[in-house]
Amino acid sequence: MTSDGPAPVPASTSASTTANGAGGSGASRARVLIYTAAPSEEPGAVEEAYHQISRDLAGTPGLLGNELLRAADDPAAFVVMSEWESLAAFRSWEEGAAHRGTTTPLRRYQRAPDGRPFGVYEVTAVY
Repeated sequence: MTSDGPAPVPASTSASTTANGAGGSGASRARVLIYTAAPSEEPGAVEEAYHQISRDLAGTPGLLGNELLRAADDPAAFVVMSEWESLAAFRSWEEGAAHRGTTTPLRRYQRAPDGRPFGVYEVTAVY
């Protein structure tokens, strides 16, 4: 993972389950969360950066979609949640040359709850 963290990705999310409806192990989807905050002098900055980056990343291999979530108790706080086919697909994109340049617009708005401005998670169960 780079110190800059991952970037948002274009939307078109779908859920997955195993045949019996319970989550399984093995190759699973990955979700990436990026924590951001809009400065009071630029209240639309995070949303603008999110849309710009999402347009630029349309069609990225392995990328299933993303969402921009606003905190219910803080209108300046956001989380970008992206969904990837697998952790390997995300890592492949993240290590690519285009990652840093494409994701620049959102970096200055990242915030670090618990010292981490992002998190990468593998889906272990879905209902």
